[in-house]
Amino acid sequence: MNLQKHVSLNINVRGLGESPTLAINERVKLLQGQGKKIYNFGLGQSPFPVPAPVVEALRLHAHEKDYLPVKGLSALKEAVAGFHRQKDLVEANSDCVLVGPGSKELMFLLQLVFYGEIIVPTPCWVSYVPQAQILGKKISLLHTSFEDKWHISADRLRQHLEGEQDLYRPRILVLNYPGNPDGLTYTADELKEIARVAREYEIILLSDEIYGQLHHKGGHVSVARYYPEGTIISSGLSKWCGAGGWRLGTFTFPQSLDWLMESMAAVASETYTSVSAPIQYAGVQAFRGSMAIERYLWNARRILSALGQRCYRNLADAGVRVHAPEGAFYMFPDFSPFSRRLAKKNVLNSTMLCERLLQEKGVAMLPGRAFERPHEELTARISYINFAGNRSLAAGETIPPHQELPADFIQAHCEDTLAGIEAIVDWLEE
Repeated sequence: MNLQKHVSLNINVRGLGESPTLAINERVKLLQGQGKKIYNFGLGQSPFPVPAPVVEALRLHAHEKDYLPVKGLSALKEAVAGFHRQKDLVEANSDCVLVGPGSKELMFLLQLVFYGEIIVPTPCWVSYVPQAQILGKKISLLHTSFEDKWHISADRLRQHLEGEQDLYRPRILVLNYPGNPDGLTYTADELKEIARVAREYEIILLSDEIYGQLHHKGGHVSVARYYPEGTIISSGLSKWCGAGGWRLGTFTFPQSLDWLMESMAAVASETYTSVSAPIQYAGVQAFRGSMAIERYLWNARRILSALGQRCYRNLADAGVRVHAPEGAFYMFPDFSPFSRRLAKKNVLNSTMLCERLLQEKGVAMLPGRAFERPHEELTARISYINFAGNRSLAAGETIPPHQELPADFIQAHCEDTLAGIEAIVDWLEE
């Protein structure tokens, strides 16, 4: 065929590449296949296995083959609503739950059906902005800073809104906490102030709380407590349940936004139809919870907390600007204190930084540029999950909940992660 390949592409996807998180993981596998030692801090995938009761539920329902309702299995929607009522102390109705093949797909549908501006604080998850670009949406990036713990403040939000000519045009503000890529979270007071501004300007909040149950102290607070009528809660099985490959995400809407949910469901019916039936039945068990799942979460949180603190101290002691993680399994270090030394090695931006570390030390990270930070900023995301989650979880199970993990636990069970951090420190000192 003589079609000109660029002319035949939708203008919104010309030049669009593969998601950076997936691309780095494929590159790591290629290098490992060549026999090279690689510390994979690139992919944000839970290191822990799916809880045994959830795996068993999937096995028992593997025979389910029928199409399910486009909005989701009734029992699953009830379980999701109950989950948010119990965990987040918010009003949640099963009629206002939408189930999709991953929260990423639901976010794409939301942007597709919503007519208005998308506001995203940076650093942000790698797919928010590309999704908007695919759809030709107007997107406003609000850059935060290390000094503000990479948080958007109510004052900064108000400043942005007051700079617009139409103060009350349709808008969605995306919040993600505990955050990807920074592992940090918002305080209740910060959320109250953001909610107050959102209510004043009639902004819809998309609260991406996929890491909520991995708050290291178990203290996650949903902004929906303070702005129930305008908040959509995004969750799923990928992170706290360790089931990223199962592809099950959920949106929980307030009754006042049911029109948005109905439009998303209509588009879903013409695209993916419904989520895999066996996965939805297994999801019922996950969201209903059990003592076994609570014990699983307790151990996962204390392992991630102890490991995160250890990685933070090692980097901070070496002079890297970094905040101690508060949730999930990420850190977002700033290497600017080494900018002069790095410039002598011709490392002038975040892409060069990550490329050199991969080539010279076998450390795979994602550059700050992938998270919509200025290219010259020397930031990167570390996903400190380069360890055997099943083995560490089993070892953690033998230690009573009221006891702290022994000092040598992280060294014994997360050795590769610590070695990768040490490789970064060594490279900076060379």
